[in-house]
Amino acid sequence: MERPEPAERTLDLLVVGAGPTAIAIGAEARRAGLSALLVDRGPLCAAIVGFPDDMLFFTTRDRLEIAGVPFAIPEDKPNRRQALAYYQGVVRRHRLDLALYEEVDRVRRGADGTFAVDTHATDGSGRRRRRRARAVALATGYFDNPNRLGAEGEDLPWVRCRYRRPWDHFGQHVVVVGGGNSAAETALDLWRHGARVTIVHRRSRLKPSIKYWLLPDVENRIAEGSIDARFDAVVTAFREAGDGRQRGLELRRHDGATSFLPADVAYVLIGYQPDDGFLRRCGIEVDDATLVPAFDAATCETNVPGLYVAGTLQAGRRTNVIFIENARDHGARIVGHLRRRQRREAGQRGRRG
Repeated sequence: MERPEPAERTLDLLVVGAGPTAIAIGAEARRAGLSALLVDRGPLCAAIVGFPDDMLFFTTRDRLEIAGVPFAIPEDKPNRRQALAYYQGVVRRHRLDLALYEEVDRVRRGADGTFAVDTHATDGSGRRRRRRARAVALATGYFDNPNRLGAEGEDLPWVRCRYRRPWDHFGQHVVVVGGGNSAAETALDLWRHGARVTIVHRRSRLKPSIKYWLLPDVENRIAEGSIDARFDAVVTAFREAGDGRQRGLELRRHDGATSFLPADVAYVLIGYQPDDGFLRRCGIEVDDATLVPAFDAATCETNVPGLYVAGTLQAGRRTNVIFIENARDHGARIVGHLRRRQRREAGQRGRRG
């Protein structure tokens, strides 16, 4: 077994994640004069990188601003490329240190109160490191952990959990499994770019929480027959013949009736959830039902002293509760608490001296 490299200097704050919330935390730390490092298994803002190419944010640009840097574009709502350029600019403005394509395996708090953070490179090099920090903030989000159906054949290459663009699917029959915003947006985009689309949803209708301008659009396309829909149906298996030319989904209705739905490609878009296993390995208490970690709302500190959770991780399974705009102050809460602790500890050391 390969051993990690020797420990490096001790950081004031190590942030696990490199999305907008993590960037805001790192910028707040730098403004407070603290050493900080953002560590992420993928690229900067990996979740936004993985969004559909032509995605337009529902949130206005002013509510996506972080770290005191204006989001200076003429449009009211930015697109994916503009958001990526903006957050890259924030990183440059605050000169944040990054360790990208490096996954955190374990976070352990030592007897002296500092943390050992073991990581490995995700670029195939096999490189391992051990970093040390006086505090750690987890801001990993949930986009790396899509929900799964648990159906047979779900790992076949034509069954996908992320949608990027419609151009590959002109003339194909594409099945979209799900009934929320992602499923609706994907179905409409595919249909408008020449795909034959069927939506499969386990409920009797699409979710009423779909964005108000999308819901009537997709419902009208279903009503007129432009988009097919199989409601009250669950996917029991993804099947293909030995030569891979005949593929499709086995469905079961709530009344027990079964059917086979041919498909060239299937997108399973049924949401995401946080990686509670990682949180538990870090020593954080997690509610089994909600996946909400134990933390102080005023400071973002968990039951492990010096270990914080920020952003969507705080909401557990309720992935539609916390967004960029209402997590922008998590950095100030974390860094403010960390600074107060450091001053208190310095005072105690002074009295002992």
